[in-house]
This record gives sequence, structure tokens and C-alpha cells, in this order.
Amino acid sequence: MYTDHIRDIENLINRYFEGIFNGDTIKLETCFHTNVYIYGDLKGMGYLKSVNEYLEGVKNRKSPKDLNEKFKMKIIGIDIMGKIAMAKLHLPMLGYNYYDYLSLARIDNQWKIVNKIFTHVE
Repeated sequence: MYTDHIRDIENLINRYFEGIFNGDTIKLETCFHTNVYIYGDLKGMGYLKSVNEYLEGVKNRKSPKDLNEKFKMKIIGIDIMGKIAMAKLHLPMLGYNYYDYLSLARIDNQWKIVNKIFTHVE
């Protein structure tokens, strides 16, 4: 069962990576639970958006794929406890060196992102 959860979470994160990299907001939206907020630190500037505002931003920017960037996103670690999990990700793209921490919950037999915090590291 544990390996099933790991596989399901990895599939969710890969869909999340694909959505971000390709600018596919329809795919990306399927990764999030409703009413999620995204918190971040971008070079000392705070970032706070609802998931809908975040998706709108992804939709209105050039994607890493459109900019001919190489796909370098990867999972650093996943920690699962029952129906909750944390994932640490590395997403170098668009001139930033992003690290995401995703809080995940198993809701209605599906893993969903319920919170996202991120930062850029020089």
C-alpha cells in the first residue's frame, strides 16, 4: 500500500511539473485542492496568491518550454504519514532556482496539493 501511495504522489508531482513546464493550466489545476494559497519568497519579496491567481499567472507567462529551457525539475524527497504527505521539489526555471514544499492530502482516494510554499535560492 505504501508503494502505491508513493507512486500516486510521484504521478501527481510529475503532472504538476508538466503543467508548470508546459504552461498547461488545465493539467496543473488538477493537482490542487480548491482554496489553496501559495506562499513564497522571491529574492526577499513576499508572494501570496490564491491557486486561481497563481494559475492565471502561469497562463499569462511564457512557459519554460516556450523559452526552450531544459527540463530540470526533480523530486528531492517525499514523506508520507497516513493520509498526509510532504514533498520537497527543485524547479530551476525562468531564471530562478526554485524550491517548493508541497503539503499533500489524500482526499476522496486522490492525492491533492493542499498547500504550496516556495523560495528562490541564489
